Amino acid sequence: MPLNQTKSETAWLPAALAILILVSFFAALGSAPLFDVDEGAFSEATREMIVSKNYLTTYLNGAPRFDKPILIYWLQVAAVKLFGLNEFAFRLPSALAGTAWATSIFLFVRKESGNRQAFLAAAMMVLSLQVIVIAKAAIADGVLNFFLAITMFALLHHYKSGSKQALHLAFAAAGFGMLTKGPIALVIPVAVTFLFSLQEGTLKKWLKMVLSPSGIILFLAIALPWYLLEYRDQGMAFINGFFFKHNISRFNSSFEGHSGSLFYYLPVIILGLMPFTGIFFTVLFRAKALLSDSTNRFLFIWFGFVFLFFSLSGTKLPHYMIYGYTPLFILMARALPSSSHPWRFVLWPLLLLAGLVCLPLFLQRALVEINDAYIKALLAGATELMGETYLFVVIASIVGVTAIQFLPRFSAEAKLIATGAVFSVLINFYLMPLAGKLLQEPVKEAALLARKEGYKIVMWKSYNPSFLVYSESFVEKRSPEPGEVVLTTVKQLDKLEHPTVLYSKYGIVMAKLRQ
Repeated sequence: MPLNQTKSETAWLPAALAILILVSFFAALGSAPLFDVDEGAFSEATREMIVSKNYLTTYLNGAPRFDKPILIYWLQVAAVKLFGLNEFAFRLPSALAGTAWATSIFLFVRKESGNRQAFLAAAMMVLSLQVIVIAKAAIADGVLNFFLAITMFALLHHYKSGSKQALHLAFAAAGFGMLTKGPIALVIPVAVTFLFSLQEGTLKKWLKMVLSPSGIILFLAIALPWYLLEYRDQGMAFINGFFFKHNISRFNSSFEGHSGSLFYYLPVIILGLMPFTGIFFTVLFRAKALLSDSTNRFLFIWFGFVFLFFSLSGTKLPHYMIYGYTPLFILMARALPSSSHPWRFVLWPLLLLAGLVCLPLFLQRALVEINDAYIKALLAGATELMGETYLFVVIASIVGVTAIQFLPRFSAEAKLIATGAVFSVLINFYLMPLAGKLLQEPVKEAALLARKEGYKIVMWKSYNPSFLVYSESFVEKRSPEPGEVVLTTVKQLDKLEHPTVLYSKYGIVMAKLRQ
């Protein structure tokens, strides 16, 4: 049953959540250049879709791109047509999806536990480090997480109430999830509900639920048309590229070098949940008590399946774990009141901030020991950017987070959210633009120069799809020939014959070879 709540709480808590969403997801949305490789690849595929007016098949640098289904590209096309070809437009669908995702958490928890716990769960989601990044990224994962949350919440509601509307909502959301990122939108709901029903002893109920004729028809009506049209357009190249290469092969083997041990996702969780990492361990320590509730059992199975499934997968990427964060935030909100030492939670963000203070010293030491010319150029650029202003901003964040803990009228929950707000401001207004300046500004500037001068570019020993977005042109990926303009890294410069450097910054080089 919902906790006791006043009318004022009913009004101001949703308003406070809306402010946090604006700060975390929308403020400075277009402040950093597109990050390679993923943001650059998605955005370029969208740009090429607009240019070609082919809204069925995605292409990257003129070649078919079967990495993801179509929905994210359609959403980005709509945003670009409204706001122009810029970083804000490419990232807007993810920010909107993040908003809807946070809202779904708030509404789900409010129905069961009241406004306060709903606000806490949604606010932790909005202010956690990894979600801040994913909800501002021009990729498909923010959209998928929204549809996945709706699917799971609706299935649990149907399981408890028998509501046909909830079941149809689940199948519809899964259909849109299938259009966003493919089979994973089905794998997680089907597996989690099966394991939950197995544990509850209600497998017959599960079979009736997943084999609902009306639900299956709704799912197919949403998801199937594009898959059929894409197969008709591309044939077996689509089946082999999308299903076999980008889905089955990702699980069976390490894809594009993204591998890791069985413990890969433990540090991902510890860092990704910042500054709320301490509550994650409270959930683990209080698991036995929490598991007495059926909703909590469903949430634990949801998180546990995602963690084990992707830990066993051959391909490991940090953002895969976010598919299991929604239940974690709810469990964290439920576990917090039982914590006997909530003041300890601040130690985790303070430890991270202390590491950021020490980072310039580590970079200077690494600069001496590393021989790779490109890495040295990056480290030198980072050392240059992390000067007095950087130290002032990070130290000010430490002071702010520490001061919050001594505010007498703030509850433990209020201190947590205030700490998260400090982190959100630090990440959105300083750290992400700083990272963009170091890693992507050189690519953007080189691309704009190439566009201005009309250079035909050969990309060699580097892969920066964002270059295509900013230059609004294709590139050839091969060894350069005399007279051509090449985009590469400083590491490769001495391998070129008589290059004239046209642009160079933080290890990115654009040069013209002598004719």
